[in-house]
Amino acid sequence: GRGDAIGQRLDALGIAWKREAFEQDGQAGQNLVADLGGPDKAPLLLIGAHYDKVAVGHGATVNASGVAAVLELAQALKAIPLEHHPVQVVSWDLEEIGLLGARAWVATEGREKPALYVNFDVFGWGDTLWMMTPDSGTPFVAALRTASQQEKIGFSPGDKYPPTHHLAFLKAGRPAVSVSVVGGDQIDPILPVFGGGKPAQVPKVMQVIHSERDTAAELDAARVDDALRVVEQGLRAWDHQTAH
Repeated sequence: GRGDAIGQRLDALGIAWKREAFEQDGQAGQNLVADLGGPDKAPLLLIGAHYDKVAVGHGATVNASGVAAVLELAQALKAIPLEHHPVQVVSWDLEEIGLLGARAWVATEGREKPALYVNFDVFGWGDTLWMMTPDSGTPFVAALRTASQQEKIGFSPGDKYPPTHHLAFLKAGRPAVSVSVVGGDQIDPILPVFGGGKPAQVPKVMQVIHSERDTAAELDAARVDDALRVVEQGLRAWDHQTAH
């Protein structure tokens, strides 16, 4: 049903898409691949978010919020395309059981290697754009920092981040980043949880995700549009800076 809803939204936006079946680690899934088009023989920009969920809760924060952000960005990039990069958008399956959707993607022979993969995971509430980037000194990060200052939203880039689909791309030697919208004061307490630690105060996001509380009632999209403008502006700046 989640996949069908994504397909219906892409249809409404006039964006061509397809289901791409895969098998990985003995599991079968379907990635949903949408093509926004772009200049021929230019390096690909890939944008994605996982659409699967764990058994409990509604999966609103993890990761319907990320999927919704990707769909909004797809709409913006279709309306005003990038000048120097074609764009594909993927909704990944089976992230929750081992990043299987993205791992199958990078393992596929003959697949075009993206110039950059941008992953969206947990994009439903907070006051800060949190970014996983192996290098905080890139022009893309600088563009995001400038745009975040203009939008008056927090920005926190770094190489420490919860495990999600960027890992599959980085392991395969392909450039990748992840972005989230969270409370800026929650970032430092979030990371120890994934290392098995127990912070004195468990951040809200860790109380909500993968639980019965993960419903639309917990979402607060007050800064989501601002964060999306930051990402879009950053991608358009990256598009010009990396033109070949």
